[in-house]
Amino acid sequence: APGAAEPPWQSPEQRRAADIIRLLSLYRPLLDAFVIDFFTEDLWSQLPPAWQPALAGATPEQLAGLLGARGGPRAAWPLSLLAFGAAARALAFPRGCPGSAPRPPCQSSRLPPLLRRHIKPKKQHEIQRLGKLLQRLSRATGCEHVVDIGAGQGHLSRFLAFALGLRVTAVESDARLSGLAERFDRELLQELTKARALAHRGALPCPLTPRAPQHIPGRLDPTAPWGQFLLPPDPPGAGPAARNPLGGPGGSEDGDRVLVTGLHACGDLGPALLCHFARSPAVAAVALVGCCYMKLSSAPEQQQHPGYPLSASVAALPGHQLSYRAREAACHALEEYQARLRGGSAHLRAHCYRAVLESLIRATEPSKRHLGLQPGRKAHTLSFPQYAQLGLSLAGLDPEGVPVDSGAVGAMLEQQHKVVAFCTLGQLLAPAVETLILLDRLLYLREQGFHCALVPLFNPRFSPRNLVLVAARTPLDTALAGLAKDPEDGHSSKDEDVEEAESPREGQNHQ
Repeated sequence: APGAAEPPWQSPEQRRAADIIRLLSLYRPLLDAFVIDFFTEDLWSQLPPAWQPALAGATPEQLAGLLGARGGPRAAWPLSLLAFGAAARALAFPRGCPGSAPRPPCQSSRLPPLLRRHIKPKKQHEIQRLGKLLQRLSRATGCEHVVDIGAGQGHLSRFLAFALGLRVTAVESDARLSGLAERFDRELLQELTKARALAHRGALPCPLTPRAPQHIPGRLDPTAPWGQFLLPPDPPGAGPAARNPLGGPGGSEDGDRVLVTGLHACGDLGPALLCHFARSPAVAAVALVGCCYMKLSSAPEQQQHPGYPLSASVAALPGHQLSYRAREAACHALEEYQARLRGGSAHLRAHCYRAVLESLIRATEPSKRHLGLQPGRKAHTLSFPQYAQLGLSLAGLDPEGVPVDSGAVGAMLEQQHKVVAFCTLGQLLAPAVETLILLDRLLYLREQGFHCALVPLFNPRFSPRNLVLVAARTPLDTALAGLAKDPEDGHSSKDEDVEEAESPREGQNHQ
């Protein structure tokens, strides 16, 4: 019960998880609401009455200030709204909001030119930062073999192998992506051959090594032992998985232990990866960046191996359940939305457009609810009649046959500022939801005595899923020391940029 004395054995992480769940329970209707239902379910009337006039009169810049713990110019928020925002921000993990430029450079100066091909600047930033972290883990653990789960087109794997000289096994279930990765590897090896020939003629030597990753088709089986974790790739027609090259409980096929990583491991892939680390002595350490939390299985859906909750600590807390909508909210890009508010971006009308369209669809055919319509990335640039024609067609309705009350539609469009304000409240809660999911993973590892930390490794302004969960069987001090001191990537040099929770066996907890 609120105000009751907490058990003395609760760790700071357990208390934070419990506090987040209490906060989410208070505002669950707000958290679980779909913005597209703004008009059909009159979501505005469900807000606390004291909030409504303040939010209705707020400018986008003032809403941006509310997200960033500043009231904005001449903003006067109700105390209950201020308390809500303060609680949501205090309970979320610090995201290491850097002071660097709001956009990444066109090309990363820290990535060798040959490794920039086919890679967007955001991805360049991520693989460079995560690669350096894995290099530190390699030195700290003595492991030079990295297993990249869900390797995709192999961008991270190539950086680890060619630039850092690590031995890399890239596991990917999509045969098309694996084929692209191997093609890019071959192209890079050809370029390296040319560069070496030029170096013999006096040109500057190429800093890369001709050590390509090994690509393995297959999917991760969360229930299988480490030495048998590969399932056939998806689709099965791509052929059976190769014999697992990572060997059995003792390590890889040559007896070495391995590091495991997943960059933006989608849905249940992240929890499966952590489960393998927890029960596989062959895995010395893991570095995981999650994404697509809405695809996580939960206990009611899949009793045996849920993706959330993983830990006994969170599973024991009443009200810990997270709806699909709440897990989807955890994937929001807070910094990007704040920038749109400050700049008065045309993107802000997108939610209002979709909510008005939902009302038109439901009025015509009530069974068509929450359709996954994709009007396009530039739909916000259309006039509403153009948007509605496109959206109704995608919904399988004849735009000419749908009655449209232009007065009613105009009245809804005039409430765009209210829709934006409602979205802002959801954005305030989103980091707390992500923190709960990540805390659950951290506590799962802590319950089994592992050393673990959450590191805001990427610049959140263009890489919203920027928190990396690092875990090892030995202390992480050496691997993480000085990691945040990277001025080019815009991260603070303060120690608070690393949220570390040492093993209970060490008798130290840092929050």
